[in-house]
Amino acid sequence: MSKKSGMKGFVVGAAVTASLAMSVSAYADTITKKIAVTYDDIIVELNGQETAMKDATGATVEPFIYNGTVYLPARAISEAVGLTASYDKATKTVSLTGAVETGSAPEETAGTADAASLGSATYLLDGSTASKTDESYIAVTTDTSAVKVIAGGALTLNGVTLSKTGGTSSEDNSNFYGLNAALLAAGGSTVFLNDSTITTSANGANAVFATGAGSTVNVSGATITTTEDSSRGLDATYTGTVNATNTNITTAGTHSASIATDRGNGTVNVTGGTMLTTGTDSPGIYSTGTISVTDALITAQGSEAAVIEGKNSITLTNTHLSGAKKSGIMLYQSFSGDAETGTGTLTMTGGSLTAYEGPLFYATNTDAVINLKNVGLTNNSGILLAASADKWGTTGANGATVTLNADAQPLTGDVTADSISSAQLVLSNGSSLTGTIDAANAAKSVSLTLDAASVWNVTGDSYLSALTDGDITLSNIKDNGYTIYYDASANANSWLAGATITLSGGGRLTPFTS
Repeated sequence: MSKKSGMKGFVVGAAVTASLAMSVSAYADTITKKIAVTYDDIIVELNGQETAMKDATGATVEPFIYNGTVYLPARAISEAVGLTASYDKATKTVSLTGAVETGSAPEETAGTADAASLGSATYLLDGSTASKTDESYIAVTTDTSAVKVIAGGALTLNGVTLSKTGGTSSEDNSNFYGLNAALLAAGGSTVFLNDSTITTSANGANAVFATGAGSTVNVSGATITTTEDSSRGLDATYTGTVNATNTNITTAGTHSASIATDRGNGTVNVTGGTMLTTGTDSPGIYSTGTISVTDALITAQGSEAAVIEGKNSITLTNTHLSGAKKSGIMLYQSFSGDAETGTGTLTMTGGSLTAYEGPLFYATNTDAVINLKNVGLTNNSGILLAASADKWGTTGANGATVTLNADAQPLTGDVTADSISSAQLVLSNGSSLTGTIDAANAAKSVSLTLDAASVWNVTGDSYLSALTDGDITLSNIKDNGYTIYYDASANANSWLAGATITLSGGGRLTPFTS
């Protein structure tokens, strides 16, 4: 059987009465495998091992006899012997393509694997240019992508359907290098995916994946659905880039963010679309690189709305997102090697953020900067910002240092930190804070800076390491009868001269010594 056949449909026939035996060769006849077919069942004998043939749904394929000929699907034969099948509607041609043989999985050291050499593909474009319209590419075997473009290839896909079943042999290789992804661009390749549908239903089956310098996937008007674990919607690693416009994404598995980057500072840019994640530990956005989202709706039902790990960023413009579990947005450093150590940055302009449980912003074992302007914030727990040690990092040195910059931004909720964590709040251009600051006097340090146009509406006794106020009359502090303690020993508070000041609402600003 040749690798390309002009058969109409996906049927192979052989004129036999009781049984059929055939040999199928791939890779220039260097591999020969035998298929034995009986009337009642199909048995695949591969290197002495018997395996029942399966179709794309996982059901056993049975032959049928017509006019003395046994018929069975070409796809089942091809995949049984290590080939993948695709059908070109325009030419009515079935293509059987040899898979890539791989050895042991590469070490997990960053950058050591060659994504182009990992796994196989139903449709592989190697260094050339092609365009496909209204095609369907199905990958059902382990470590097989539906479409893979390598070696600087350029592919345009219009109105295609990509389907991926069959799990990964290495979750790390799927996360870092796109093994088993439905659509994979590697080796400086470029893919345009327009008005298309991608469905994956296997572990480690990311939908769209770009990895390596110069590798870019541009997605427009797509619908993406993944149902199993470690299967993200859009993912970029090792400086790969994914750009998506008006794309709708739904994921259901654990560790399956709708928008993600992983090792090596990938970039994802999203405009428009609706994203929904329902799995445990599957935030709407997970960044170990650079992610920007504009005019989108993002809902995470089993996790935080977004997570930033290490020295990376998320920028949101007029985007509405919500997280149902743990917190609204988490900034942390895991020390797993997935992200460089440094300052994580969240920037939100317009749009909204809702946290149904936990703090609106939570930081641990990292340095973080949060920039907010005109964002609608909703927080059921009453905690605006929490900085504390958690399970990551070295005990005693795994707190957080967070700066929250508010520009024309209303803030509601308390600010808390533990004894090895610090928070700095900077309110400008008519921003406001309604809540307490370090009410338990537990923080390593917490400072507040107000310009003359910004207001702190105090809801309980609070402690400040440093207070800076552009209104020297302090009339922009609405004390509501509560006491605010400041560190008299801090140079930043020298302008208060250690005095106790009665505020307009009957409360006091009074010194304490740390």
